[in-house]
Amino acid sequence: MLPTMTARDCMSRKVNSLRPDDDVLKAVRVLVQNKISGAPVIDNIGNLIGMITEKDCMSIALSAGYHGECGGKVCDYMSRQVVTVDADTPVIEIAEHFANAHFRRLPVLESGRVVGVVSRRDVLWLLEQRWQPDPGRA
Repeated sequence: MLPTMTARDCMSRKVNSLRPDDDVLKAVRVLVQNKISGAPVIDNIGNLIGMITEKDCMSIALSAGYHGECGGKVCDYMSRQVVTVDADTPVIEIAEHFANAHFRRLPVLESGRVVGVVSRRDVLWLLEQRWQPDPGRA
């Protein structure tokens, strides 16, 4: 039997986080340049206070890029209701969550602080690495 793999085993430790007072166009730049679908928004002491995603930024980018309008602050557009996982959450639970929800990535917390981000791709990568197909199957 394989040991239980957790969020800690597949999460990205390099977290591209934003602050609530950052300009939302900076958020768009961070998402695009880092090829990520969302980023946690943290306060000055590292507490998670929200999440900003590509979807949150789409209308802002359209207004700024096409109509020449200003964006605003990240706190005006971020989602405040954030689903998170603990660093010790089993990967199978995270995979089930991704299979049943529209989220592409989840902040990983340890003692209330963001220590990583786990994405659908991270979970798929780990599951693929652990996959042991039945040799008798064609």
